[in-house]
Amino acid sequence: MTTTRSPVHYAYVLRCSDGSFYTGYTTDVQRRVAEHDAGEGAKYTRGRTPVELVHVERFESKSAAMSREYEIKQLSRSQKETLVGESGDGPPAER
Repeated sequence: MTTTRSPVHYAYVLRCSDGSFYTGYTTDVQRRVAEHDAGEGAKYTRGRTPVELVHVERFESKSAAMSREYEIKQLSRSQKETLVGESGDGPPAER
């Protein structure tokens, strides 16, 4: 019997070349970052490449990941800097 695994969902934060932050949602972080770098991602990041992945959080549901994406977008710049600083170079945060 084959088991179908539901996709894993991620909320992520990029640091753009101008120092600004971009927050998004995806099921494939590496692909999405490559899209942003190639100018095929969000309109916001197109003129701000290259981008650097600075924070990732993993979720089991799309709704949880998108809710977290919204929460991060509501943070002030200093709060985002704190979040990014806490993410370090380790594995993605699990929620």
